[in-house]
Amino acid sequence: MFNYSKERKWYSVYFALDIHGVISKPDYRKTIKEINYYPYAKETLQLLSKRDDIVMFLFTSSYSDEINKYMDIFKKDQIHFKYINENLEISDSNGSFGYYEKKPYFNVYFEDKAGFNPYIDWYPIYKYFKKTKYLPDKSWNHKYVETYHKYNNL
Repeated sequence: MFNYSKERKWYSVYFALDIHGVISKPDYRKTIKEINYYPYAKETLQLLSKRDDIVMFLFTSSYSDEINKYMDIFKKDQIHFKYINENLEISDSNGSFGYYEKKPYFNVYFEDKAGFNPYIDWYPIYKYFKKTKYLPDKSWNHKYVETYHKYNNL
């Protein structure tokens, strides 16, 4: 994604992350809500939280009261999600890419049902962000202006 972003001179990249089966081992108890991190999930998310160019948002089917508890845990663990189940930075009203009023825009998707394996996938991501020195140019814009999706009257 960073190569793609660099090519287009986009400053921000957007990471959508599910909680259960991706960040935390699933816990179906209704009364107790906790984050039982997979190996390297917490450390990776802490690294991502330190970067201005990465915007993380939760993409979860958890209930509101559960999300509030999870967000308190993430905050205590220095993991910062900017949005929950939405990405307000990329939208049709901002003139970006397409119609994103019902589907949030993301570049990277962490979802167990889409093939993310938390027992295997967190460690190489952690290693990458631990060693990478790449940071985008701060003069690059967000993805607000595009010209290649304008419809032509035929």
